[in-house]
Amino acid sequence: MSGAIERSVLVELGDVLGDRLVTSQAAREHHGRDESPLPPAPPDAVAYPRSEEEIARILPICAHNGVPVIPFGAGTSLEGHVLATHGGLCLDLSHMNEVLEVNVADLDATVQPGVTRTQLEQRLRLDGLFFPVDPGADATLGGMTATGASGTMTVRYGAMRENVLSLRAVLSDGSVISTGRRARKSSAGYDLTHLFVGSEGTLGVITQVTLRVYGLPDAISGASCHFDSVSDAVGAVIATLQTGIPVARIEFLDDMAMKAMNDYSATTYPVAPSLFFEFHGSHAAVQEDARNVAEIVGEFGAMDFRAAIDQAERTKLWKARHESFYSSLALRPGARAITTDVCVPISELSGCIESSRRDVEELKVSATTVGHVGDGNFHLMLLIDPDRLDEMEAAEEVNRRLVDRAISVGGTCTGEHGIGLRKIDSLGKEAGSAIHVMRSIKDALDPAQIMNPGKVLPDV
Repeated sequence: MSGAIERSVLVELGDVLGDRLVTSQAAREHHGRDESPLPPAPPDAVAYPRSEEEIARILPICAHNGVPVIPFGAGTSLEGHVLATHGGLCLDLSHMNEVLEVNVADLDATVQPGVTRTQLEQRLRLDGLFFPVDPGADATLGGMTATGASGTMTVRYGAMRENVLSLRAVLSDGSVISTGRRARKSSAGYDLTHLFVGSEGTLGVITQVTLRVYGLPDAISGASCHFDSVSDAVGAVIATLQTGIPVARIEFLDDMAMKAMNDYSATTYPVAPSLFFEFHGSHAAVQEDARNVAEIVGEFGAMDFRAAIDQAERTKLWKARHESFYSSLALRPGARAITTDVCVPISELSGCIESSRRDVEELKVSATTVGHVGDGNFHLMLLIDPDRLDEMEAAEEVNRRLVDRAISVGGTCTGEHGIGLRKIDSLGKEAGSAIHVMRSIKDALDPAQIMNPGKVLPDV
């Protein structure tokens, strides 16, 4: 599938959308890029549906005419998920941005796919609630569901897979399905909800998501500490988790990431491998958790342990942590970032990080390392000159070694970024013969092969 959309098809789509079908160069270029290092690939047209019913009318038109459809949230993905490599129609869901329902007693909320994380957070706070999945960028909940996103609080609250209760989706033939109910558990049939979580727009268009939400804790406390080595920092993490302390966040930054944070966000932390903690609970509980963690990390040589960080400083810290992508880029102005994303068993974490740092030194690549180490997920941000082929090749070799190493120790090629375009081969290595089962599911739900073609699974 390639080439421009035929005029007759644009007329059909225009009958559904009116002036919300756009073919201007500016709109197409905006929707043909994300935060990945891949070159832009604009769609032939951009649609702005306002309802599930409109999507159900659009998709059969596209299926009948072989027009690729690429669902688009906020464009913050890192693996080329929204690039229109086959042309086609970009389905921008930003106009479907209503929080439909908040059930305080049942601790759930139902949203349209264009609702952003910040928008939901502001609404939930009115009822003393919060949603814990925070990938950093102000992504849409539909996009976060489609990519299986997670973030800094996964260690306690889980990722999107643990926090999506049910969803609605439109398939390529225009049929609408609901994958579950609001009940907290069910043994009824196949688990279609989690089939769509992480499907990256290749199976259908997510039009509604029901999410698990949580009561705001009575107290929140933070702590930071620094170490002589990566192995000491990771050893402290493992020991903390083994004690069962209910830590809400455990974030790791290496010395280069700490330098980048200080320079970009005007913080003054030591330039050393570092851990940042957050505790949720009663006032007494968070104080006790911080004291217990201080004892544990002290056994691993932690320096400058600071607990009970006040709200202003805590906000500044997590804002700086979430800006690590941009702070890393600022270390080398004009550079492009190639981000990696693997997740390994905690016991393998230190070895994987240190081996990857050796690869970075051997191949002479500039990089920072950050991670949600409480669940074994970490990232390298490789900074390259986009005009230097040798640097691009070196960065890709670091990434290849990292993925192969993660898979070899029982890990995965991606903990939260997803497959997109860049990790299709890696998924093949990881999934083995199960890739054929995935292909069968794709063929069954999208026989016309129009849903985000070229992503997750190789073209056939």
